[in-house]
Amino acid sequence: MMEILAVVMLAVFAGAYLVLAGADIGVGMLLPVLGRSQRERRVVIAAIAPFFLGNEVWLVSAAGIVAGAFPGLEHHLLEGLFPLFVALLLGWVVRDMGLWLRGRVDAAAWRWGCDAAIVAGSWALALAWASVLGSVLAGGAGLNAGSVAGLPLAVLFAAHGAAFARWRLTGAPVARADRFPAPYPLTGAALATMALVAGTRLPWSDAAAQGSGLAVTAVTTVVLLPVLLAAQALVWWTFRGRVDSPSYL
Repeated sequence: MMEILAVVMLAVFAGAYLVLAGADIGVGMLLPVLGRSQRERRVVIAAIAPFFLGNEVWLVSAAGIVAGAFPGLEHHLLEGLFPLFVALLLGWVVRDMGLWLRGRVDAAAWRWGCDAAIVAGSWALALAWASVLGSVLAGGAGLNAGSVAGLPLAVLFAAHGAAFARWRLTGAPVARADRFPAPYPLTGAALATMALVAGTRLPWSDAAAQGSGLAVTAVTTVVLLPVLLAAQALVWWTFRGRVDSPSYL
């Protein structure tokens, strides 16, 4: 029973991360497309500014579930897909560094460098996640043909970001985002479905923790979930309007 509960909670947290953070990853991938001028790019970044840190909490929580409830799976994935997770971590750091540092220096060269970091880090994240999902979907937790076959899935992150941009932005950036016509619920459902299908390919029973670790992790996650959902709902409600001016980033 606790094993099933832990698997369900991991599916919820992993799916929520891909849907929510997939949007800001996609916006970062399309930054040069959506924003042509420095001001437009600041507005595009302002569209994801209130969300991206909160979205990352879902990934941290999902990693905690794996470590606490399925330690064998953590070792299995890291051992088999270590290069992909290194690329993922580097992309995460570079992307966030570009976002946080962009507004710290008022110089065109500095902003260009930070923009490059945001785009490169976002693409690294999308490609790494696509390769991880492709590897698992191919029936393994190591580098295989699925690692390469999954790379086109990165386009889904871009489409998801464009759908998010159409909801949050105004003017010329919205017109550019219209080149990717898929609606946000459809791209979000596709990302969540990928996570769920990939989850069915993993050996949960063989990787489950022994003793009280599994039960403590599952119950703690159930208690934590409503808090995260409430916080996420509050953020989305507070920043539900469209963005037409730069923010602090």
